[in-house]
Amino acid sequence: MSEAVRVKPPLKVMLASPRGFCAGVDRAIQIVERTIEKYGAPVYVRHEIVHNRHVVERLKSMGAIFVEELDEAPDDRPVVFSAHGVPKSVPAAAKARNMIYLDATCPLVSKVHVEMQRHFDEGREIVLIGHAGHPEVVGAMGQLPEGAVTLIETVEDVQTFPVKNPDNLAFATQTTLSVDDTAAIVNALRERFPGIATPHKEDICYATTNRQEAVKQLAAACDLLLVIGSKNSSNSLRLVEVGLRAGAQAAQRIDDAGDIDPAWFEGVSTLGITAGASAPETLVEGVIATLSELYVLTVEEVSPVRETVTFKLPRALAS
Repeated sequence: MSEAVRVKPPLKVMLASPRGFCAGVDRAIQIVERTIEKYGAPVYVRHEIVHNRHVVERLKSMGAIFVEELDEAPDDRPVVFSAHGVPKSVPAAAKARNMIYLDATCPLVSKVHVEMQRHFDEGREIVLIGHAGHPEVVGAMGQLPEGAVTLIETVEDVQTFPVKNPDNLAFATQTTLSVDDTAAIVNALRERFPGIATPHKEDICYATTNRQEAVKQLAAACDLLLVIGSKNSSNSLRLVEVGLRAGAQAAQRIDDAGDIDPAWFEGVSTLGITAGASAPETLVEGVIATLSELYVLTVEEVSPVRETVTFKLPRALAS
């Protein structure tokens, strides 16, 4: 007698859109690929080009060597600076060593650097909202002399940090923060310092904002939200927080389909899926393929906004 065929239960999947690669990440990856094409392997990359293990491993297989500091790279091979940006001392050191270097800093991160420099040149004290130790924060603070920028991470920090001249302050923010958390910190800054100078345009990048907004659109309907992204990806971690705050019953960050725990799906009838800005779409496809072996899927795309942003490659690599 043949075994009874297991009937797969139904599962509704709500796919957040936009998700995954943003224009800055796409540009940074292309810069590494084109540098390898132009100069041959190996090409050195200072810090992970973007915070995604799968992206880094693929580029390693093409001939990229990832290092934490410039002095780990030889003088005679090209080096690429990551999308997060670097302190001014890094390109200065590369120039002093006559190295070929390419800067893959996201243009929206570079915009924050320019704003901070402008405020500094105009004599203002500068507050940076961000996470201590994140490469983007290290790079941003390294644009100016030591002590010129005060980092604050929470609303509580706003009440306690010392100020020389409360009437001559400006703030900037890391580009990958939670929109809502940052708004609370900005409001606290404005309450304490009504005259504080603000960015010309929002520092939190369009991609971070759009991905958080997409998650907010579907979270309340989800028994479980899966966020695909690496554990050191700031924008992926924020998506988990945003999803829970917006009403998801549970949320998990996963690197890929291999991290899925079937126990999470007990009682789950509606699943939300999104991906951080440095996670390739192939990882989303892998998660859906794995789930389709266990469930009869109904997939619905939730699209509050369409993205059309692109960034040019550096002139040295433009074809």
